[in-house]
Amino acid sequence: MGLSCPVIRKIEDNQTALDDFERNFFQKEDKTIWEIIASFPTVYIHKWKRTCNYDIYIGESNNVFARTQQHYNEGNKAGKSWQKEMLSSSASLYIIGHEHFNKSMTLDIENRLMHYLSSAPNVRKIHNMRGNPQKKYYPINELDVIFSRIWRELRKDDKELFPEESTIKDSAVFKASPLHKLADDQIVAKNMIIDRVRNVLRNNQKGQIIFIEGEAGTGKTVLNSSTFYEIFCQAEENDNEDIKCSLIVNHKEQLTVYEQIASKLGLTDKYGEVVFRPTRFINTHSPENPIDVAFVDEAHLLLTQGKQSYTGENQLQDILERARVTVVMFDENQILTTEQFWEAELLEKYRNQARDAQNYLMLKNQLRMRADKMTLAWIDSFTKDRMIQKIPDSPENYEIRIFDSPDELEHAIRTKASSQKTSLSRIIATYDWEYNANSNQAGRIKKYWEVIIGKWHKPWNRELEKNLSVEEKKKVKNLSWAEQPQTIDEVGSTFVIQGFDLNYAGVILGPSVKYRDGHIVFDSQASCNAKAVRNRTLSDGTKKKYGELLLQHEVRVLMTRGVNGLYIYACDEELRNALYQAKR
Repeated sequence: MGLSCPVIRKIEDNQTALDDFERNFFQKEDKTIWEIIASFPTVYIHKWKRTCNYDIYIGESNNVFARTQQHYNEGNKAGKSWQKEMLSSSASLYIIGHEHFNKSMTLDIENRLMHYLSSAPNVRKIHNMRGNPQKKYYPINELDVIFSRIWRELRKDDKELFPEESTIKDSAVFKASPLHKLADDQIVAKNMIIDRVRNVLRNNQKGQIIFIEGEAGTGKTVLNSSTFYEIFCQAEENDNEDIKCSLIVNHKEQLTVYEQIASKLGLTDKYGEVVFRPTRFINTHSPENPIDVAFVDEAHLLLTQGKQSYTGENQLQDILERARVTVVMFDENQILTTEQFWEAELLEKYRNQARDAQNYLMLKNQLRMRADKMTLAWIDSFTKDRMIQKIPDSPENYEIRIFDSPDELEHAIRTKASSQKTSLSRIIATYDWEYNANSNQAGRIKKYWEVIIGKWHKPWNRELEKNLSVEEKKKVKNLSWAEQPQTIDEVGSTFVIQGFDLNYAGVILGPSVKYRDGHIVFDSQASCNAKAVRNRTLSDGTKKKYGELLLQHEVRVLMTRGVNGLYIYACDEELRNALYQAKR
């Protein structure tokens, strides 16, 4: 056995099995392997089934035998605990060692196992509190290789619990998890938020705003998730389990992701409902009894005027009145509808309120797209300046391809989606074809609402769900649109893809995106997105159209989804020709 391989042993998770293992291991195993388990730091996993899914506890220790004995002792005491629950089940214990393990690496392995398993579909709950990701240490350069070998060995024992790494990494829960190792600017922002929250709560203030701004892919969601979870962790450490903290997002699919995270990390069991759509939060909380902290992800999706279920005038203001401190994640370039549109004066009011209290930060580093600066600048030029520059040729980092037909685009995306490493590749499009999810389509010839380009056609998102069996619907219920297998045969819109990643994004620029006289034109007359092109009533009572700007934002959302590449088909012939010329 090569010493570069991990040492993994699985035993029944009880006192008798642990005693037998410790007593007999030295006699059965090579001395070097024994030392890796007995003398080196190790990582361990307790797993048991409470329902049809697994409950998990992950730890690390310099003495796994003594540490496991502590868990058993806790489980034998009166009261309710995960240890007691584990001992009453048919549990298993994995003990994991490696010759290069030191304290820092075992902490990182523990944290990554928590991150992966909290994202695994067959895990009900992780019973740890927060992880403890490390910074630089020797040999951190070996961490990825060692972890992948550990995961592959664990998969050999239980594929149900340990899915393919690529499956985990592509899951929406993984990408939004609070257990990510943060980038430097995210750490600075997180520390600032926690410090400001602590001061507000200590001084019994109310109505304070912390404003974090950043464009698509700069890590706002992970920062939001991580800081939200850290508030609960610190409260429990300080015996302040009465903390009232809510996470609010006006996006149905992202709401589902956050609800899964809260459930898997035990927040729902302990604190009840902590994740809300904004209207529900506003309707179930009052200014007279504000919560401690409200975290608002995708705050640019909040409503700034009333609609059917929301009778107020500004959801952010209503949230501010119901929380002592409100943490806002905002991207002005992702506002997509007139009811979300912010008048400049109102937006600056909140920015300045945060700046005056030194509660404003801008995230600038692109963390989603694996693209160089020239490629990012090309996308910025297209989606912000309405110009087409020469397309950078750097396929080893990030691939931009232009297609002559939707059939060719579909073939390329299907090829990417057929690979395990890039299976999260989908076609998405501007909202330029009719779609009404609530209509029964009476009198329609077609079975589905579709994107139709010549003889090529494909259903809009959520159309193929109606064909799924009850069992199939149950399997995909908590998955984001792109994670569901049938969606390879659909076209996604901004309404299902905003806030999520794809490996490769196949973007169809519909008739609303044109190229005339050297500039990109956003034609609201060619769009079917009524929420973007209709009039907006301003605060002074006048009505104004913002269709061009909102369609520009729509295109930017679509063109910033791909982690590894952007594939484009343009319906407008002049735009298609201009893109081809830019690629040469």
